[in-house]
Amino acid sequence: MHVLMLTANLPYPPQQGGALRSYGLLTGIAKAGHQVSLLSFSDYPGKGWQGTPLEAICQRIETVPTPTRSKADRLRDLLLSSDADIARRMWSDPFFDKLKTMVATDNIDVVQFEGIEVACYLAPLRESGTTVRLVYDAFNAEAALQQVIFEVDRTVPTRWPAAAYSLIQTSRIKRYERLLCKQADQVIAVSDEDAVILSEHQPKRAIAVVPNGIFVEDYQSTSKQLDLGPQALVFTGKMDYRPNVDAVLWFVQEILPLVQKQVPDARLYVVGQQPHPRIEALRSHPNVEITGWVKDVQPYLRGATVYVAPLRMGSGTRLKLLEAMACHCAVVATNIARSGLKSTANAAMRVADTPTSQAEAIVHLLNNPTERAIIGQAAHHFVRSSYDWSVLIPDLLKLYAEPTRG
Repeated sequence: MHVLMLTANLPYPPQQGGALRSYGLLTGIAKAGHQVSLLSFSDYPGKGWQGTPLEAICQRIETVPTPTRSKADRLRDLLLSSDADIARRMWSDPFFDKLKTMVATDNIDVVQFEGIEVACYLAPLRESGTTVRLVYDAFNAEAALQQVIFEVDRTVPTRWPAAAYSLIQTSRIKRYERLLCKQADQVIAVSDEDAVILSEHQPKRAIAVVPNGIFVEDYQSTSKQLDLGPQALVFTGKMDYRPNVDAVLWFVQEILPLVQKQVPDARLYVVGQQPHPRIEALRSHPNVEITGWVKDVQPYLRGATVYVAPLRMGSGTRLKLLEAMACHCAVVATNIARSGLKSTANAAMRVADTPTSQAEAIVHLLNNPTERAIIGQAAHHFVRSSYDWSVLIPDLLKLYAEPTRG
């Protein structure tokens, strides 16, 4: 079998959600004995993938410069079009031309669209008359995610313009998701919750679930550890992503002060690339450290006393949680953050939704190293048994073998 994967960015290095998932899928499919090729946007000069593991994994790699779209273009489309902004964001004629060429010449069996941003090529490829299997890998139930973002932003007057944008986009994305679900041969959700939402768009065909995963063996090193101090709280992710920005600001404003009343030396490490200006503004906070991009997140995870996931919006399976749990972290998460994971995850972390309950759980774990160790061990076992790619890839390959749409 030959699988062609389309991604919005080169999935290496795998340092944030989409790249982690796409790299894991490519590697897992290749390890199972199948051919994989990659068509991706990339702003690296020349062949930026050379010298990376992608070169050995993929039979063929093609890249196209990321299309640019100004704020004026987006505003024009917002006012003059009824299309979802995300449906136009990554369109590129050169990308589509390469896609058609690869499908026509490379004996491709499956084209997999990694996320809604590159799914804009699904309908045109379908209309071109191709007979290859077209698979839409939905990283999120995007319309539902925008609705949650609207509900959170509407409570803060300074965020009302962003809330209005989300409200407009919610209905537009819902129409777009319905189109994608009807035109794809197979739709993959990353959680049962997302599958239920997406199935509303195409009730005649089941939405498959292939959760996010990791290669747990990659998180076994005990030498990669930073000394962050005895009261280190760590949060990781791409720091210009709206759910992560909201989580950090909410934690610093509402939760961290409650923690510091009982543990004055508690310090939050915000680890991830491209910090949003609102996160950059926290650099002056005496108990918050903004790292920006780091080469490897594992030393921070291993140096964490408690890993926090105070997400109030988002969907899917949180790769940041899987990484933390693989590193034996004691995790305190909201129900939104742990949603998408199997119910047995509750025994491997502490779940709390209010500032008070979050602070209480964090303080308790900061003061109880034995309990932290027990939770961390349970977390590691949970991820290894349920979310290692070796467990998940066989299910994906079964989907590829199913009959195509009628």
